[in-house]
Amino acid sequence: MARTKNSPEVDATPVTSNSPSTVIARLSARTSVRAGVGWGLVFGFYVATQALTYATTYKTAASRHILVQEFGNNAGISALVGPAIRIDTVPGFTSWKCLTVLAIMGAVWGILTSTKLTRGEEDAGRWELLLAGRVTRRSAAQQALVGMSAGALGLFVSTALIITAVGHSSKVNIGVSSALCFSLAVAGGALMFLVIGALCAQLSTSRRQAISFASAVLGVSYAIRMVADSGSGLSWLRWITPLGWIEEMRPLTSPRLWVLAPVAALVAVLGAGTILLAGRRDVGAGTLPDRSTLSSVRRLPTSPWGLAVYLSRGTLLAWGGSIVAYGLLLGSIAKSGGKMITASSSLRNDFARLGISGAEAYLSVAYLLMAVVLSFVAVGQVNAARKEESGGLLENLLVRPFSRVSWLTQRIALATAVLALGGVLAGLSTWVGAAREHADVPLSSMFDAGLNVAVPALLIFGVGVLALAVVPRMVSVVTYAVLVWFLLVEILGSVVTANHWILDLSGYHQMAAAPAVAVNWSANAVMIALAVGAAGLGVLRFNRRDVKGE
Repeated sequence: MARTKNSPEVDATPVTSNSPSTVIARLSARTSVRAGVGWGLVFGFYVATQALTYATTYKTAASRHILVQEFGNNAGISALVGPAIRIDTVPGFTSWKCLTVLAIMGAVWGILTSTKLTRGEEDAGRWELLLAGRVTRRSAAQQALVGMSAGALGLFVSTALIITAVGHSSKVNIGVSSALCFSLAVAGGALMFLVIGALCAQLSTSRRQAISFASAVLGVSYAIRMVADSGSGLSWLRWITPLGWIEEMRPLTSPRLWVLAPVAALVAVLGAGTILLAGRRDVGAGTLPDRSTLSSVRRLPTSPWGLAVYLSRGTLLAWGGSIVAYGLLLGSIAKSGGKMITASSSLRNDFARLGISGAEAYLSVAYLLMAVVLSFVAVGQVNAARKEESGGLLENLLVRPFSRVSWLTQRIALATAVLALGGVLAGLSTWVGAAREHADVPLSSMFDAGLNVAVPALLIFGVGVLALAVVPRMVSVVTYAVLVWFLLVEILGSVVTANHWILDLSGYHQMAAAPAVAVNWSANAVMIALAVGAAGLGVLRFNRRDVKGE
């Protein structure tokens, strides 16, 4: 039949759509790669900082010999961060200082990422739409594992690029093969806990429960590794814990790639178990029985503040425990760290002019990482608020007598309280650790130092609130970008000559080096004012826009 003049034209071009066999893999890869690359940059800069700081601080054989005497046979510190092997060299010290810390951080990233992209997506109802078509439950789990593996690859690549670049420095002298092995060890740890998290997601009835199970596995793994490294004659225990395998790779001292065999075996076995369990359960259900009851559901909080505390209580407790543990560790080695600074003539002269003791001088340097930890808490609080909005929880609150302004201001109040409490816990736990080792560090100084490191985190949170109101779908990118910028400027500013205008743009640079010096409350007041201003603008803008999903 001929087409008339007024008949509508029909586009014969076939409509392309995402293949069901790859759609979950690509969605998972897009999210995990972005996060993996970001964390890899943080890991790489952390390694670069430790290597360059060691190379520029301990230039003589005498200062390095004192370092070995203080830490080489310290069973307590070895239990916490691993044995001190060849710490009189830049590669050995860097591996000792960074490997265990980054392995744990990579494991945490793996758990949070895998539970979010599996159980979290299922709880939100997005997998149910995909599984209504030609995608089976086993295929969905397999695709998610493939996509998340791409995130571990992104973590490996970004970490390796930075370590390889800094390793070319004559002061550092870390070879390309060693840099790749170190990055592979960290990424391998993250990959193992990606799969562990995915398996726990199949066993659980909610993401929160999956995180709890996977975190328990991580805690047990770390506890076994601590016993193995405590000098108790049980070093063979390293071979029954994933964190022990990473340690046994010895990536920067004497690389042993064959240790990757148990890593690959664990990933393969748990990956297969994840796919098998996914095919044996219903969507939204877990392999283990759901123990929730109607009475427990009725007790759920209904206010914005109460709901935020309820949803994030596990994460907040984990961060609180980490801050206390790290504070105790810093306090317990503050006295020895002060002796290391005394062994370095340049640092000794600098701090002597200020009339500062060795322990306080060491803590003033080490507390930069505490500020970074609290900044991650701030980023997590912003992202949690965004998740409540994108997941539909905010809409359920808004049908009650709560306004958008009320929800966001209560969220801001909770985050402020969390960050302030985190700073107090940091200061008090560090003082307790120092007091146990009879380090002369006043309680008042550590209390002020704890609050001091919370101020940059408040500034990052304020910027995050503004991003939540203006570009809600980019809030994670914006907050992590600000954090990385603060850290990058502070790191590069300490090793190269940088323009003071650039340095002033870092909240970490504006932060006083407490407890070595008095807290600069004037500078802190400016940062707090900027945080309040950004958050206030965010509240005003948020009240004028629509609620937006993913």
